[in-house]
Amino acid sequence: MTEVKAELVGSVWKVEAKPGDQVEEDDVLMILESMKMEIPVTAPVAGTVKEIRVKETDVVKEGQVLAVLE
Repeated sequence: MTEVKAELVGSVWKVEAKPGDQVEEDDVLMILESMKMEIPVTAPVAGTVKEIRVKETDVVKEGQVLAVLE
């Protein structure tokens, strides 16, 4: 089980992955927006998306768990 955490404070601009999706390492799971920049959140490992814990427009804090991979 791998937790994917936010590396910065921002808002969820777009969620690309959904539970059940197979992802490879470095696949984009979602895109955060911070200070007018789009920051992709990528999968640290290959696996299956178990949970997406945020939705579009949510504001996230640094260190917050955004997704869980199996």
